[in-house]
Amino acid sequence: MLSAYTSDEIRAAERSLMALLPEGTLMSRAATGLAVACAEAVPQVYGARIVLLIGGGDNGGDALYAGAALARRGARVDAVLAGSRTHDGGLAALTRAGGRPVDLREAAGGPESDPALRGLIERADVLVDGLTGIGGAGALREPYAALARLTATAPGVVIAVDVPSGVDASTGEVEGDAVQAHLTVTFGAAKAGLLVDPGAGRTGSLRVVDIGLRPHLPAPGVTALTGPDVAALLPRPGAESNKYRRGVIGVLAGSDRFTGAAVLTVAGAVRAGAGLVRFASAEEPVRQVRARWPEAVTTVVTPERGVQDVGRVQAWVVGPGLGTGDDAHAVAASALALDVPALVDADGLTLAARDRSLLRRSAPTVITPHTGELGRLLGVDADEIEARRLYFARRAAAELGVTVLLKGSTTLVAEEGRPVLVNVTGTPWLATGGTGDVLAGIAGAFLAGGLSPRDAASCAAHLHGLAGRAAAAGPQGGEAPIAALDIARELPGVIRSLVADA
Repeated sequence: MLSAYTSDEIRAAERSLMALLPEGTLMSRAATGLAVACAEAVPQVYGARIVLLIGGGDNGGDALYAGAALARRGARVDAVLAGSRTHDGGLAALTRAGGRPVDLREAAGGPESDPALRGLIERADVLVDGLTGIGGAGALREPYAALARLTATAPGVVIAVDVPSGVDASTGEVEGDAVQAHLTVTFGAAKAGLLVDPGAGRTGSLRVVDIGLRPHLPAPGVTALTGPDVAALLPRPGAESNKYRRGVIGVLAGSDRFTGAAVLTVAGAVRAGAGLVRFASAEEPVRQVRARWPEAVTTVVTPERGVQDVGRVQAWVVGPGLGTGDDAHAVAASALALDVPALVDADGLTLAARDRSLLRRSAPTVITPHTGELGRLLGVDADEIEARRLYFARRAAAELGVTVLLKGSTTLVAEEGRPVLVNVTGTPWLATGGTGDVLAGIAGAFLAGGLSPRDAASCAAHLHGLAGRAAAAGPQGGEAPIAALDIARELPGVIRSLVADA
């Protein structure tokens, strides 16, 4: 499991460790790891052009010492000094090694209008962002903001030191300009803001350099499951298993208008390993599911009788394509009144936004909103949620008393009193209609199979992302568009590989 921490937690751990070590030991360890990453980013170090963007914090010192190590190996290293102060020891080490400081205060008219500085950045093989680090908060000020903009068009490899400047290391929030890194080399442990969008989208690849902090860190507030974690959690049949013991899932989805959501939700449940799927809906989606998934037991439901004729289930999925009228409300309420775990998605969330009592249940409840749906539930603008995903996922879990799977470019699973789980799998090709329906079916199958709401949601998101990657991947490399049903088709293979690797 990957653990991530806030800036304050990292600083406290650093203070504890530094009290036990000679002065400068941690910076030396960090600089060594950074220098190795920079060296690996070029065909050869000798003759490579390295440009360091140096602020006034310790990460500027890390960059300067790393630059000194690279200069001793024959790289041309230029350090753009952008802060009101500079790490004296690091600057002295760089100049002794043959590196060249460039004082930004001498730039004519600011970084973006100085041709010499622009040329330096444009010719760099590696551009090292050592401007703000984990101490940065809020929007970047000038000249840091201008330098961040220049990195966006730089042809070289952009490597951020600890955290891309402009990204809040604790939350992933970005206010204004921020560095877009190809690689972020972070020290001691991952920072929460590197895993959560929008900061995660600025991080590029993530490399954690061990500097000895682990024994001094607290329990993490943000974690991410790895493949072995998911493999260990997945429900697996034993010799005594039957379809009922493996989990019976009830799916209340689809309508005469939206039949596809029904087919896709059932697809996710069937392919994720549900022992039995009981599908309930109006006549047309029932006909479609019977034709596509004969494994499912189907029932036509009415607003008057609700789901009472469906039969016993271990968990319900309520909402994909269900509609948002009075009839949909009546059948949704009948399923959610039952004392079994439930997952509420799509139209079910729209109904719950109008009637919060649907979510006030004694049994465990998972909701799977995108930012717009969560915004309606909380009365908050979707753009605000997108900018502060970690905060609002936690808030929703506490305010609604449910497990929240917040979908998006980074998927978060929040449950009050527990670390937020970040999903690190997936592909942008998953942003297409129907993929959320498949995800709901997968998570519902795991709920019915006995996983806790948090584990069911997290494992579903992980596998959904892996299946999306597998569907999009071409035999010769690269990725191509996918359809939602492709994800369901890939699930058995993805699960097989995951379990074999573990």
